[in-house]
Amino acid sequence: MLQKYCRGSLIQPFHRDTLGAETTCSARRDAKNIRLTAELGIFQSTVCYEGIFCTATTFEQICKKRNQAQARALAKTPDTMNWRTTIYVILLVSLTVAKALPRSYQDIEGKTSIGQRFSQLQENNFKAIATIMFAQYVQGGTFGQTVKMAEDVTALAKGCAAAAPAAASDSPDCLQPLDKIFLDTICQEDNLPRFTGCCAKKDPERNDCFLSLKNASRGFISPFERPNAEAACKNYSQHQHPLTAYFIYEVSRRHPFLYAPTILSVAPRYEEMLKSCCGSAAAPTGGLEECFRRQAPKVVKPIKEDGLRQEHTCGILKKFGERTLKALKLVQISQKFPKADFVSVSKLVVDIANMYQACCRGDMLDCMHQREEILHYVCTNQDILSSKIKKCCEKPLLQRSECIINAENDDKPADLSPHIREFIKDKGICERFAQEKDTHLGRFLYEYSRRHPEFSAQMLLRIGKGYEDLLTECCRPGAPDGCCSRGEEELKKHIYETESVMKTSCDIYKEKGDYYFQNELLMSFTKKMPQLTSAELIKFTKQMTTIGSKCCQLSQDKLLPCAEENMDLVLGEICRRHQTDPINPGVCHCCSSSYALRRPCMGKLEIDENYVPLSLTPDLFTFHEDLCTDEEEKLQHKKQEMLINLLKYKPQLTQEQLSAVTAAFAAMREQCCGEASPEACFTKEGPELIKRSEKMLSA
Repeated sequence: MLQKYCRGSLIQPFHRDTLGAETTCSARRDAKNIRLTAELGIFQSTVCYEGIFCTATTFEQICKKRNQAQARALAKTPDTMNWRTTIYVILLVSLTVAKALPRSYQDIEGKTSIGQRFSQLQENNFKAIATIMFAQYVQGGTFGQTVKMAEDVTALAKGCAAAAPAAASDSPDCLQPLDKIFLDTICQEDNLPRFTGCCAKKDPERNDCFLSLKNASRGFISPFERPNAEAACKNYSQHQHPLTAYFIYEVSRRHPFLYAPTILSVAPRYEEMLKSCCGSAAAPTGGLEECFRRQAPKVVKPIKEDGLRQEHTCGILKKFGERTLKALKLVQISQKFPKADFVSVSKLVVDIANMYQACCRGDMLDCMHQREEILHYVCTNQDILSSKIKKCCEKPLLQRSECIINAENDDKPADLSPHIREFIKDKGICERFAQEKDTHLGRFLYEYSRRHPEFSAQMLLRIGKGYEDLLTECCRPGAPDGCCSRGEEELKKHIYETESVMKTSCDIYKEKGDYYFQNELLMSFTKKMPQLTSAELIKFTKQMTTIGSKCCQLSQDKLLPCAEENMDLVLGEICRRHQTDPINPGVCHCCSSSYALRRPCMGKLEIDENYVPLSLTPDLFTFHEDLCTDEEEKLQHKKQEMLINLLKYKPQLTQEQLSAVTAAFAAMREQCCGEASPEACFTKEGPELIKRSEKMLSA
């Protein structure tokens, strides 16, 4: 059966005249054979909870005692957005009044030398970052090879830092660019045949070659094997620092695109878990296993969260282009720094977009350098940017970015008018729109965003798109007088609709609670996307339910940014799943036509009419005595799996039919779980329930 799926735009650049237009959905006969993840370089940030936290490897043969860094990670900036035409204004303004950061670390004049970098980070941090970078570049290298390369580079850096400036300048190695030093070190290492071709190239082609070999797809590196907790604690008692280094190595080579300081930040959490769980030598093995299981999520939280945000941002950058990323940053920076002028905001937008180009392609040295340059600019210009970041700028370098990202939005200027009616009522708007369209639209989005921190970034982009459409229509020759005046009413309507959607969702959540709210979502999304597996549907709707529990308790001015921006992360994950294994044409349209409109588009999807329902086979619904479990969470999971199968069998299921089938199931469960042999009862009553349910559903 021929179906249409998204394809072309994933690897083709947008042109200005097509930005925001719906992407072509190319026909594919066998969607499951489409695997674009590797081609696009979209990395998957999946952390294995099993065994990532401890290892039974014997370290005497592969490592020496060493100190390890304890530093927190720099958080990634939030996810990206799509707005059609604001983008060129940022380029125009920033290029004329503000110097953007260079696009490549190799192009930077007077860039930080290896000795200066060593002095900035200090030895432990420098060595840890070097370990991460070598593990990310040489994913197939052994731990011993990675440690050796990190120690060689650290020794060079230490010597350059210790030498007097004049002596250091006489040493050719101390003056080499950092990226060249790192790549030379790899190319001088024996037994790395995979990189022979890259090492034969000249820079910068050599660096590009190395980056192209980074692979984050699942299965490229074998998954962790969960070790025995007792053996892990024995290793910890004998090899504390090497064990932490080994953990960093294993995480880094499985996440070759993840920001290095983020990985570095989990080291102290990992050490704390080992110290806590292995602290009592008399603890039984079962106690150790439970301790590791309980504390593991805390260790990987920054990797999971930052990895998801980076994957989200980089995925949208690849899908919608740099213009989309710049539109996102224009909105977000205007909200965070409402006192900053348009020129300063525009400079930051360009700088951050350039940084992400490096980060998303895995060029970690360039990524880190550009981020540090941005932090330097922000912290040296606090007086014109924000009064809320003083304490952040006093923190160590590796902690500064995370602090600024999480800082409160600055207070709005006291003289900032509540309205910007001049963008609608001014008689010269059509002339400005015609002469400097992008500048005019950019200023509108900047002015509106800085006045409304209570709106989500996605909503502000939709408002920007609405304003552009209004001027396009009303500035045409022959447009009626007062055409633009309807803009305010349309704006109020959109704001009301968005706030109503969020309020209704929160009302349902508060009324039903986690489990029943998730069931409502399962019914909706199974009908929209029946091609997803039960595990995927449960995972995505669980994430949405968590958003309800997190955001619905907030005040009205915090609700929209919390709910829609977190929901966007989930929808982004669904769209990346679609890119990897296409779902259906409706999802294709929503994931491709407009980033800002993705959430309302998904909300309007109805039953997939092209879906062929499942057949009622004997194994579609099975009932066993495990339904009698006292563990409510396990029982709810089983019920949700049955609900999904029921909807895949009967997509047109009504609420009345569901209630009837649910009541019949509950009666059977109560009967069988009360008998001496529940399994025998389910074997007898299960088929009868299916027959009765089939009649109910066909009525």
